[in-house]
Amino acid sequence: MTNIRNFLILFFFFIGFIANVNAQKDAKGFAKYTFACTDYTGGRVCIISGEGKLLWEYPAEQCNDLWVLPNGNLLFNTGHGVKEVTRGKKVVFSYESKSEIFACQRLANGNTFIGECNSGVLLEVAPNGKIVKKVKLLPDSVNGGHAYMRNARKLKNGNYLVAHYGLDKVSEYDPEGRLVKDFPVKGGPHSAIRLPNGNTLIACSDHKGEPRIVEMDKSGDIIWQLSKNELPGIELKFMTGMEVQPNGNLVLTNWLGHNNLGKAPHAFEITRDKRIVWVYNDHSIVKTISNIQLLDSHGKPLKGNVLH
Repeated sequence: MTNIRNFLILFFFFIGFIANVNAQKDAKGFAKYTFACTDYTGGRVCIISGEGKLLWEYPAEQCNDLWVLPNGNLLFNTGHGVKEVTRGKKVVFSYESKSEIFACQRLANGNTFIGECNSGVLLEVAPNGKIVKKVKLLPDSVNGGHAYMRNARKLKNGNYLVAHYGLDKVSEYDPEGRLVKDFPVKGGPHSAIRLPNGNTLIACSDHKGEPRIVEMDKSGDIIWQLSKNELPGIELKFMTGMEVQPNGNLVLTNWLGHNNLGKAPHAFEITRDKRIVWVYNDHSIVKTISNIQLLDSHGKPLKGNVLH
């Protein structure tokens, strides 16, 4: 009986492992979701169907951050600017800067939050293009450079959460730009999400450390992480955009720049116990994905508390 029980345990473990690996090998698109994404290297934003077909695209240089708004429009950065574009490709909001821009966010009041990388400035811009708030993280005489900032978000409490890629830390600032808390993390943080429990989820790139996903508590201690080679058949190259689904699953993008084109999946969803739900592994449509947003069958954002 012991031998039979051991055989069954090994058999079902083997079947589960093969199914997990095959799921990611065979995936050329989602079986369930349409999604919008940024093709940073290809210089465009795209919408791709659950069957893996390109449904929509729009040119966007160095596109890094993207939102599909409730009205169906897409909000995204464009290298040195931010645009909101309708599905009919009409520009309804535009902001341009001399500074590189990698972060944008539509706020509840209709204004747009923008993070200027080189200048180290956080902006809130009205729909008519007028700057209604400006928070300076760096003095006028200091240029933060290309690596100073990647994604940034305005939090519900009015503070700002900024991923300082080149400084190997995520920082929280109050509404006036005063430092509240630093979260040092090796690997060049690209994106950060404040979770409902107060913890901070951080996507790390390949800067002075291995790419990974970490969750830090309020004290800055790592309480959960996904390391470079934990998932069968998926090697983390440069972790960028993230979504936390209402069920707690994580949707992650794996940027394939820095000589990694075609060498790993673009994006995948995992459970918190690190089981693979699906993998997007089609390199014929997009070159590198730095951000993603899952959509419903009508091309609208998913319902529920999705953190992006």
